[in-house]
Amino acid sequence: MRTSKTVITLLICLLLPLIVGGISGFATATGIQSWYVTLHKPSFNPPNYLFGPVWSFLYILMGVSLYIVWINGKGKNRIDALRIFTIQLTLNFLWSFLFFKFNLIGVAMLDILLIWITILLMIMFFSRVSKIAAYLQIPYLLWVTFASTLNGAIWLLN
Repeated sequence: MRTSKTVITLLICLLLPLIVGGISGFATATGIQSWYVTLHKPSFNPPNYLFGPVWSFLYILMGVSLYIVWINGKGKNRIDALRIFTIQLTLNFLWSFLFFKFNLIGVAMLDILLIWITILLMIMFFSRVSKIAAYLQIPYLLWVTFASTLNGAIWLLN
C-alpha cells in the first residue's frame, strides 16, 4: 500500500508541471505558426523544434524536485518550498500566453524576469529540504536565463 501511494505521488508531481507546460505549449504552438514568424529575431535564436524537448525535460526535472520536496520536507520548509514552486509554475504558465497569444513582448519580459527570480528562490527553498531537489533546478535557471536574453532581444528588435 505504501508503494502505490508513493507511485501515485510521484505521478502527480510529474504530471502537474507537464500538464501546465502542455497547456501553455498550446498557446506557444498557435503563436509560432502565425505571429512569431513575422518577428525580427536575434542571430542566437534557436530552431523552433528545440523548445519542446527542452521544456519537456525541464518540466520533468521540476516534477522530480517537487516529489523529493514533498516526500522529504516537513513543516515550514516544505510549505515555503511548495508555495514558491506554485508561484514560479504560475508565472511560467502565464509567459506563453503573454508572449505568443497576446503578443505582449514587454509584459512577457517582465514576467520572465519574475520567473528567473522565483527560480532562484525555489532553489534556495528547495535546498532547505533537499540539495538534490535544488540542484535539479539549475538547468531550468540556465534555460530561463537564455530565454530571458532571447525575449529581451526580440523585444528590442521589434
